[in-house]
This record gives sequence, C-alpha cells and structure tokens, in this order.
Amino acid sequence: MYCVRNVTEDLYWVGANDHRLHLFENIHPIPRGVSYNAYLLLDEKTVLFDTVDWSACRQLLENVEHLLGERPLDYLVINHMEPDHGASIEEILLRWPQVKVISTEKSFLFMRQFGFQIDGHELIEVKEGDGFSFGKHNVTFVAAPMVHWPEAMVTFDTTNGALFSADAFGSFGALDGKLFADEVNFDRDWIDDARRYLTNIVGKYGPHIQLLLKKAGGILDQIKYICPLHGPVWRKDLGYFIDKYDKWSRYEPEEKGVMIAYASMYGNTEAAAQALAAKLCEKGITNVHVYDVSNTHVSYLVSESFRLSHIVLASVTYNLGIYPVMHDYLMHLKGLNLQNRTFALIENGSWAPKSGDLMQKFVDEELKNMTVLNDRLSIASALHADKAAELESLADAIVESMA
Repeated sequence: MYCVRNVTEDLYWVGANDHRLHLFENIHPIPRGVSYNAYLLLDEKTVLFDTVDWSACRQLLENVEHLLGERPLDYLVINHMEPDHGASIEEILLRWPQVKVISTEKSFLFMRQFGFQIDGHELIEVKEGDGFSFGKHNVTFVAAPMVHWPEAMVTFDTTNGALFSADAFGSFGALDGKLFADEVNFDRDWIDDARRYLTNIVGKYGPHIQLLLKKAGGILDQIKYICPLHGPVWRKDLGYFIDKYDKWSRYEPEEKGVMIAYASMYGNTEAAAQALAAKLCEKGITNVHVYDVSNTHVSYLVSESFRLSHIVLASVTYNLGIYPVMHDYLMHLKGLNLQNRTFALIENGSWAPKSGDLMQKFVDEELKNMTVLNDRLSIASALHADKAAELESLADAIVESMA
C-alpha cells in the first residue's frame, strides 16, 4: 500500500520509515527509528529526488508507481548516494530504464565503486551553479562536499523555494505520518535526536557546514521548504533550525550548563560526581547533567558535549591510565572536532592517581581551543570529609567560569 504526503501542490514525499533498524550506520542507537526521505516532483517532466535504503525499497516503489500512474519517470536526481539513500538506484533504473540520472562526477564514481550498473543509462553530470528545467520548475545545483561525503550536493528549486538538502538539516527519528516539523513539538521531542544526528554524523565537518550555510544565506529569503533526507521537512521557523546548525558547526555551546561524565568501577568516583552536581545546584547552577560513560552510548555523550558549555571529566585510574570508556569518549570528541569548551577534572586512584594528569594532557594536546580549570579534585579510593574544601573550590571555579 502506498504512503505519500504532499509537500507542495506538485511535490510529494515518497519515502519510508524504519523502526526495525536498531543501529544507524551500525553504530548509533535509534530507539525512535529513522526516516528515509525521497521526493517526487510531477511537472512537465517527472523527477525523483534521491532514493531510500534497500530495506525500504518496496515502499518507495509503491509510492512512486502510485503517483506516476501511466506516466514515465523522466529524471532521477541523486544529491547524496550513500547507501541509506542510494541503495535503491539500480531498482529505479530497472523499473524505468529510460530515466536520466543527474548527479555529480564523484557521485557517479562512487556508484560504480559500489557496483551499481549505471553506465547503460543517460547520465547527466552537474556541478556548482548549474541549472536545469523540468517544465515550470527550475533548479540550481549547489556543491556540498563533506556534508558529509565528498560527492554531496544540494538542489534548490527556484520555482517553489524547496531546498533538497541531502544529509544537512536531518535528524534521527521516524516520521510516523507527521511530515512537517511544525506538526510535532520539535523543541521538546526532536531537537536531541537532531543534535545527536548532526554532531555524530557530520560534526567533524563544521567548516564545510559553515560554507554551505554561507551559500544558503545568499538565497535565504527564497527558501520556503527544507527537505532533508532524514527527519521532518521544514516550512515554518526555518531560522530556528538554521541557527542550531550554525552553532553546532561553529562548535559554539547552545547553553551554559555542566555535563559531568564519570567513569567509576565501584561507585566511589560516581559518588564524587554526584557530590559535585549537588554542590553546583546549591550554588545556583542547576543546568547540570550527569552521565555514566560505561552505560551511556557515546553518541549521546557527544551530543551533550556539543550542547553544553562545561564538561567535567571524572575518571578512575586504570592500569595507570584513563579508564578505557572515558578514553574512548575523549577520542570521539577529538575525532568530531569539538572545540571551545571549559573542562574540569576529578581523578581517583587507590595507589597511583594518574587519570587527572592524563586527561589534562589529552585535552591540552589533542583537542582544540579548550580551557582546563586549575582546580582539580583528586581522591584516593573514595571521597572523604577532608576533601570538602577541594570539592568546594572546584565547584566555585566552575561557577566563576560560567559568569
């Protein structure tokens, strides 16, 4: 059975929702599922913008066939050919062998690398600034390399103001009937998944996102719809989401607040983290969030690190090093290029507390534009009353740095 929705009078969402997939890219948990978005334009010529993951191909085909009826499919525009969007390209070519494929040079290269049989079909290679007409709809193609693959582009329909934004402005989460961001409480129910999607999938490429935003800024008054490949379509309050992307891609915190990430073996480092959280709240800093790095998936830790201005690392010493899951979290921050945060440290060790010095060394040498507060809480095995002054001093230093 087909399942489609109108974006505009002649533009339709023809994608699918997936609640069976547990790990996006086989790494990031998606408890609310994910959508694969594709769009069909019915103009003088018919145009399919992108496809879907192979697991959703049947739904895509039913949707497209329902809307086309007896009409042929004239064009297939591939903005981003990563397999969660491009895996169904061959099936489209088999069903509509006369379809012309529009994409970038590198995208066609990648299709061949993945073994897609495209060379018997008419391929139209486009680049930055090229235009195309499908009848009354005219589009412009804009290069978007490394957002987040090097072959990516976005397509802007100058007739209806629709920006087909590829993986930009996307989100985890299945749509479940609600196509538009204004049909949900986005700030309550979606923003965390949108942030986790951006920061973990595209976060490393902040400068490239900034370049795309700069290009979009030149036509901002013309953009009426943002149509991403995952998550809701935007038709209202576009500035709200564009501002989020601007902050995330400049590595600017969304909020002043404290994330306390602790790695504890027997509960003593956790107790110190909780004591600091309580002390901060007593001092009026209540935007405090405490996470056990051993049982919180690192994608959530990364997302919170992008959201908040201050990060407290609390780690036991393990084999004279940083506790492995804490080290893994730090490596993710390095890989995703997080910057412009203030760190505070809590270290624990029963006979040789080393984690504090090692975490400071990592932040100083491996991360960019970070500040580490001089005050540090160092405990031996467990937090005792004789450490009350150090705890107070650390809390005061955090509060002062947030002023």
